[in-house]
Amino acid sequence: MDDGKPVWAPHPTDGFQLGRIIDISADSLTIEPLNQRGKNFQAPVNQVFPAEDDVNKHVEDNCSLMYLNEATLLNNVRVRYSKDKIYVSIFLLQILLVLSRLTTAVVCCFVFQNAVVGGFVSHYLLEKSRICTQGQEERNYHIFYRLCAGAPEDIKEKFHLSSPDCFRYLSRGCTRYFSTKDSDKLIPQNRKSPEHLKAGPLKDPLLDDHADFNRMCVAMKKIGLDDTEKLNMFRVVAGVLHLGNIDFEEAGSTSGGCVLKKTCSQPLEFCAELLGLDEEDLRVSLTTRVMHTTAGGAKGTAIKVPLKVEQASSARDALAKAIYSRLFDHVVTRINQCFPFDSSAHFIGVLDIAGFEYFEHNSFEQFCINYCNEKLQQFFNERILKEEQELYQREGLGVNEVHYVDNQDCIDLVEAKLVGILDILDEENRLPQPSDQHFTETVHGKHKDHFRLTVPRKSKLTVHRNVRDDEGFIIRHFAGAVCYETTRFVEKNNDALHTSLASLVSESKDKFIGELFENSNHSKDTKQKAGKLSFISVGNKFKTQLNILLEKLHSTGSSFVRCVKPNLKMVSHHFEGAQILSQLQCSGMVSVLDLMQGGFPSRAPFHELYNMYKQYMPAKLTRLDPRLFCKVRFPNTLGLNENDYKFGLTKVFFRPGKFAEFDQIMKSDPDHLAELVKRVNKWLICSRWKKVQWCALSVIKLKNKMLYRAKACIQMQKTVRMWLCQRKHKPRIDGLVKARNLKKRMEKLNEVVSGLKEGKQEMSKHMQELDSSINAHILKIKSTVMSRIDIDHEHQALVTRSQELLSAMQKKKQEEEEMERLRRIQEEMERERKRREEEEQKRKQEEEDRRLKAGMELKRKQEEEERKKREEEERRLQEEMELQLQAEREQETARQPVLEQERRDRELALRIARSEAELIPEETPVEAGLRRYLEEMAKEMSDLLARGPQVTATNAQADVKKYELSKWKYAELRDAINTSCDIELLSACREEFHRRLKVYHAWKSKNKKRNTQDEQRAPKAITDYVDIIGSQGFIAQQNPVVPVLPRQQEIVMNRQQRFFRIPFIRPGDQYKDPQNKKGWWYAHFDGPWIARQMELHPDKHPILLVAGLIHFHCHLFLSFGDETGLTRKRGAEILPRQFEEIWERCGGIQYLKNAIESRQARPTYATAMLQSMLK
Repeated sequence: MDDGKPVWAPHPTDGFQLGRIIDISADSLTIEPLNQRGKNFQAPVNQVFPAEDDVNKHVEDNCSLMYLNEATLLNNVRVRYSKDKIYVSIFLLQILLVLSRLTTAVVCCFVFQNAVVGGFVSHYLLEKSRICTQGQEERNYHIFYRLCAGAPEDIKEKFHLSSPDCFRYLSRGCTRYFSTKDSDKLIPQNRKSPEHLKAGPLKDPLLDDHADFNRMCVAMKKIGLDDTEKLNMFRVVAGVLHLGNIDFEEAGSTSGGCVLKKTCSQPLEFCAELLGLDEEDLRVSLTTRVMHTTAGGAKGTAIKVPLKVEQASSARDALAKAIYSRLFDHVVTRINQCFPFDSSAHFIGVLDIAGFEYFEHNSFEQFCINYCNEKLQQFFNERILKEEQELYQREGLGVNEVHYVDNQDCIDLVEAKLVGILDILDEENRLPQPSDQHFTETVHGKHKDHFRLTVPRKSKLTVHRNVRDDEGFIIRHFAGAVCYETTRFVEKNNDALHTSLASLVSESKDKFIGELFENSNHSKDTKQKAGKLSFISVGNKFKTQLNILLEKLHSTGSSFVRCVKPNLKMVSHHFEGAQILSQLQCSGMVSVLDLMQGGFPSRAPFHELYNMYKQYMPAKLTRLDPRLFCKVRFPNTLGLNENDYKFGLTKVFFRPGKFAEFDQIMKSDPDHLAELVKRVNKWLICSRWKKVQWCALSVIKLKNKMLYRAKACIQMQKTVRMWLCQRKHKPRIDGLVKARNLKKRMEKLNEVVSGLKEGKQEMSKHMQELDSSINAHILKIKSTVMSRIDIDHEHQALVTRSQELLSAMQKKKQEEEEMERLRRIQEEMERERKRREEEEQKRKQEEEDRRLKAGMELKRKQEEEERKKREEEERRLQEEMELQLQAEREQETARQPVLEQERRDRELALRIARSEAELIPEETPVEAGLRRYLEEMAKEMSDLLARGPQVTATNAQADVKKYELSKWKYAELRDAINTSCDIELLSACREEFHRRLKVYHAWKSKNKKRNTQDEQRAPKAITDYVDIIGSQGFIAQQNPVVPVLPRQQEIVMNRQQRFFRIPFIRPGDQYKDPQNKKGWWYAHFDGPWIARQMELHPDKHPILLVAGLIHFHCHLFLSFGDETGLTRKRGAEILPRQFEEIWERCGGIQYLKNAIESRQARPTYATAMLQSMLK
């Protein structure tokens, strides 16, 4: 199929392989490899690409390829790599097959005269983890191998160096040197590892560890480093190697912790010697950590905490990373010091950043590198893809838009404020006990539904599915999903040593080590507070540096070089197509190829092309406009198709590979250039001849047009004459017709007026005025010569008046109809609303009444049970009191003869005495009688009140009474009650006051008239009860009621409120009709005391009473309900709403208000509610 043309199909190891299409399926193609006949396989349609006719063809610019896709790009890279031509370009981007492990920026600065005046080097992310661990086939930093391979013997002996496999930090990776055949012989055998002796050296045309050491020494000398400083640097590097050989084991004591292995004494000695540290201090600092207790915010006692083996190993590695990092910063600083300059006008910068990384196990370093690549990929998309398409739109080329994935959401996932992974990691570091598991759980919790983040078990790799959810997460980067294992994320994010190690190295005896750590050696004034909240965030520092770098990139022009790693084995001339293709895809090359394939990667302004070929053209051609010059050149000299180029507004754009045709013209011989000039002249002559033909045709058209216009003039004259006649009389005729039509419209207006309900007379008046105006207008048209403008103006005025009048009438009529309709709707809605509200209110009220009545019934039953229990107890007490009263009566009987004898003796003494002066002072007969009578009444009251529980309580309190109040006056008792703060005295005064009040009311009740009967104003049981207990608890005085205090008012508002309704019959109505003689008695109890009462009689006005000085019936005490029977009567207790409705209907609100204003009402719940309502 497809004439057997070769195509590129996917291959697992080579990336793509050549084949041909033999069959087509729904979504795949059947491919037969060219080098393996018969081994057909299926490939997706979108992964099969056409191949060049010559697969061995290679070009420097990929835009020159016939087919521009990822397969041809990979093949071009492969062919050029095999020919040692490692550079390939695509528009603004170049591909270089090299590898870098450090993110650096090198800047060369220029002045206005384009002279180099200086430069500087800066680094952004040093891969510190590589110092301690490497991959199995990877090496540590070159300085370690160069020092081992090329150091002189005296330095070797002084620094105790040996082969790489003898050092922990080098033995875990590749221990072979880079060297040539000759330089390998210069390396002593004792410096070579067994791996190097077995497999030989690594080969690289640019690397030679033995020779590079000497070159490095020369370079260090050139930048101003003396021998002492060089030896200091080598000594620190050797100290880092020996530090890595220190190992730990569990301590045998019960204190826990760890100790150095016995075999590590020599590495410890070498390390302490090279770094200028005390051996014992180094041993203690590696195995313990100093903590300070705090007392009142200040440091207290220092405590040494033993470290476990894992913690000690981590502290050792952290110290090694810190020392190497400080040394690296020092080297960069010394390099920058050799490029001094004051100022610059221009600069050229080279930024070298590690590419996208994904391994089987990815940690914090890969996370930072890939975050950096996300930011740079966004910058790449904006600079290459977005700006390129914007240029096409500005120039009006009409190129199809290339869609690319915007990775801004992935960047926000990492660096967003508060919820970004970096901020979450910093917050975790500040916790008292940070953990990687808690950090991972927080990341998953805050980004639960984020598209870019998922759990490891959803990975497509089995090794990642074994990672638990709290041990890692997967981020979907622009290049693909990467699983990050969060173990040691918290540790790696903290760039600060613990206090013991930091103090140790900062106080080193070696001056060079002290200078390296002088920036971290804080003074007392600037020292940070101890604790977990003070740490140096690696992630935040890297983010800040990266943002500064991107600001600089956005402010200047950019060209891109994509570095590709040719293989993972670090050998030359070995091309691994699959992993190279993966690198190209991860770098966003697919989007660039799509843009270049459908776009115009080559472009040039018109004036540049004009200036380029101006010297080869004759004078008559050089006078052409640059844009016209380009239009002449392309179709004639180059033979370009219209699809191969497009003219923009300011530039001309070319398809891939077409701009190279201009270079061929420049290299042509003079004869060929002459032929091109001849062709251009021919094209100019032809174009001018066509212009002449078009001019002749235009003249002929103009002549025919003039003849046509002459004929049309005659027709115009005839038409004008007729038009003049019409213009003179037609306006008057049209005006009369319009006026008659307006007259007919008046009939409709009259119909509208007749239908009005209001304002009919006024509208009729306006109609008559309009009719008169129309008649006058008709008469004026007939009698005078008027222009059309005047006629139309007057007619329009009349029409406007009629329309306004009609509109006013219609509007008025509509308003009447609308108001009537709205009124009916509103009335209906209001009736419906009120009906629903009444029904809903009635339903709620019924439900509330049922609930309250059920509660009151339950309460009544409970009170009934309590009453029965109380009666039983009272009967028992009554029996006891009867015995006591019987004894008292017997004593009184025995005392009566004695009193009678004393009375007779008194009377006799009075008859015998000559004058009252001779008589012993004695009480008057009235006073004695009153005293004796009050004593008798007290006895009777004692008999009556013996049935109540309060008497028992009063007697019980009298037994323990502390105060003798029988001789106090009433005024003294009243003042004590109103002013005393002594609870016991206040209680005793109240009891004495009530006792005296009971005696008084009993005496008053006994001496009232017997031949008269008051009208019944309440149920008989109530009045009988009041006759017995008097007005207990109420003050019968004419003094004004003391205003209730706020605290007392609060107490009043918090008392229980109960309401009762009892039917009763007046004595005079006993023999009348039962339907007419029945009345109702309503009572409101505020706590235990009655506050309001009403008497409703069928033939007289209601009687209202409130607590105070109005009537003794409002001195009722509810606690004696056993006597009145109010709480026992079924259905007697009613709801507050029922009482308030009757009270308001009978004028109770105004009645109570008058009582309050006259200060005759005692402060109760009702008075407090009324006063709050009036406010």
